[in-house]
Formats: sequence, C-alpha cells, structure tokens
Amino acid sequence: MDVVFIGPPGAGKGTQAKRLEHREGLVQISTGDLLRRHRQDGSPLGMTAQAYMDRGELVPDALIIQMMSGEIDKATCGVLLDGFPRTEAQAHALDLLLEAMRRQPAVAVLFEIPMKLLEERLMGRWTNPRTGRVYHEKFAPPLVTRVDDDDGGELVQRVDDRPDTIRKRLRIYKEQTKPLVAYYEAQARLRRIDATRPVDVVSDDINRVLHPGVVA
Repeated sequence: MDVVFIGPPGAGKGTQAKRLEHREGLVQISTGDLLRRHRQDGSPLGMTAQAYMDRGELVPDALIIQMMSGEIDKATCGVLLDGFPRTEAQAHALDLLLEAMRRQPAVAVLFEIPMKLLEERLMGRWTNPRTGRVYHEKFAPPLVTRVDDDDGGELVQRVDDRPDTIRKRLRIYKEQTKPLVAYYEAQARLRRIDATRPVDVVSDDINRVLHPGVVA
C-alpha cells in the first residue's frame, strides 16, 4: 500500500507518519528531506534543483518526480509520501509513475483542522537557537517566559513561526490543496481524518480508514 498524507503545517502529519511507518512497515519519503540529501550529496539532480532554488524559482515537477521515482523504485514495500504531491498535476504524475511500476494507486489521507486552531498551534512556538528545543506559549511553555529551561538563554521566534508568515503559508496551502483534494475525492481515494482529536485517536482513525472492515 502506498499512502499520501495531505494537510497543512501544524496538523500533526509528522507525528502520524512515524506511527504509520512503524505500524505498516512503510518507507517514509519527505520531499524536503529528499531535496536536501540530493543537494548535500552533490548529485546531478541535486545540483539542478539547487540552480532553480538559487534563482528563487520552484523546483519543476519533472525533477521532483525523477527524484521520487528513484526512491519509490528502491522501496521493497509500500511508501508514505509527506509533502508530495502538492498539486493536481503532481498527483497525476505520481499516478502515472506508480502505474508504470505496476503498483496500485496511492490512497490519500486528508488531515482536517480549522485554520484558527492551526494559527494558535503555530504562532505560539518559541525555539532555543542553540539546541533546537521548541516550546509553546500555551501547550508547552518554559518555566520562565522566553527563557530556555536548560541553558537559561533567550528563546527566539523563527521567521516561519511569525503571524504574517504563518497566515501566508496557510493561505497558499489552502489555495494549492483544494484541487488536489478534489482530484483524489473524484477517484474515491480520499480518506478524511479529524486532526483536532488526541494523537492516539487520530492514529486509530488512520488505521480504520486504511483498513476498512478490519476490527482492531
């Protein structure tokens, strides 16, 4: 089984990806991690991708698909895709790739969560720039406001966690994802999950929609 996770930043996809990877024996493939590895290795694909990024341009779908093809082809079991596809065109290209590999079409799991709750989750994050430890003003605050519990140093708010940046990211996600969701729904391959619920409940729901009719 090949699975696609669809959801905005802060919806909990990373946490559930690790759980599903362990439970189903899937190979998780993250577009961001894949791009970083190719660039660090200096592969031809990585160098080509870097050239686009240096010019401030998006890495073309064809290049991403080429990277994905190599990773999926190496997998001896199912794959879990996080961060790809992002558009309907990418989803169609993925379907063609899996068909060429004689694999079944991927199932998409949509993490549904209100945008206001996402803003609350994301905007309250503060980070220790020295260790990478992350706090949250409401859900996991430090003992002293904006001071790290371990080294006593100042906590900072990353650019990605600032309100204007977060709202822009969520707006872009919503615009890009609407046709992608419609694509998978039209083919009866979309599974919806309430991502506002506790982690264990969400994990059980994912298992249920991927294996309908199976009693836990």
